[in-house]
Amino acid sequence: MSPPVYTTLISAAELAALHAAGAAPVIVDASFDLADTGAGAKRYAEAHVAGSLYVHLDDDLCSAKTGRNGRHPLPGRAAFARIVGGLGIGPATQVVAFDGQGGVYAARLWWMLKWLGHDAVAVLDGGIAAWRENGGAMDTAVPRPQARPPYPDRPALVGSVDAAGVSGRDAGVALLDARSSERFRGDSEPIDPVAGHIPGAFNRFHRANLDGAGRFKPAASLHAEFTTLLGGRAPADVIHSCGSGVTACHNLLAMAHAGLSGSRLYPGSWSEWSSEPSRPIARG
Repeated sequence: MSPPVYTTLISAAELAALHAAGAAPVIVDASFDLADTGAGAKRYAEAHVAGSLYVHLDDDLCSAKTGRNGRHPLPGRAAFARIVGGLGIGPATQVVAFDGQGGVYAARLWWMLKWLGHDAVAVLDGGIAAWRENGGAMDTAVPRPQARPPYPDRPALVGSVDAAGVSGRDAGVALLDARSSERFRGDSEPIDPVAGHIPGAFNRFHRANLDGAGRFKPAASLHAEFTTLLGGRAPADVIHSCGSGVTACHNLLAMAHAGLSGSRLYPGSWSEWSSEPSRPIARG
């Protein structure tokens, strides 16, 4: 009997079961800290989920910044395909992504693999804490992945839009901003030079997807919350943004887990939008 394929979330117990069945996936630690960009790699070196590999948001999941393309611009698909192949990921590989920050950076990797055409990728619900609580082994040894050729060119499984697409979106298309309410309103902006939000956007702080234990809320609860917020819009009529195209992926993942797949990401998000002085800004 073939092992199950996980495409949104996976629990620590389910991940342990895959190991026990001899179907160990490629496990990728995407932990990161915006205030200390070396912190994730440092913690990985000190102790990490046994068998996991590490990817760095700036070095592995982004392209070069120009000052006009946001703080975490997407890499080219060919460049990312080489990185994915180097991690030992092929079209049939089950991938599990995780972090120690509530899943926000793991969700970025989840979305990028979907963007590359890879379906069998899930985020470890509860991250490192859940793995430890389930008795999962930690290690300091860095595994050597079975490197593969660059991931093959396949159709993307998720959609994205650029700034022009956001600006010219139809009136019925909702723009959902995943930043905190203070940043969304423009009360404070600790990261980007300009405060505020894209006119017409709604706000859903990505942390609202989690329960008190740091795990995603049940799918039925997430479905009810998102459908209420979005006024019954179809997922295809939703564009996600945030500060730099990272935490927006958390809302995308939550919607997909709730059975609401098909919404799109604005990768440049607020950091790209606000870098062009001619683009309108809203506050409040």
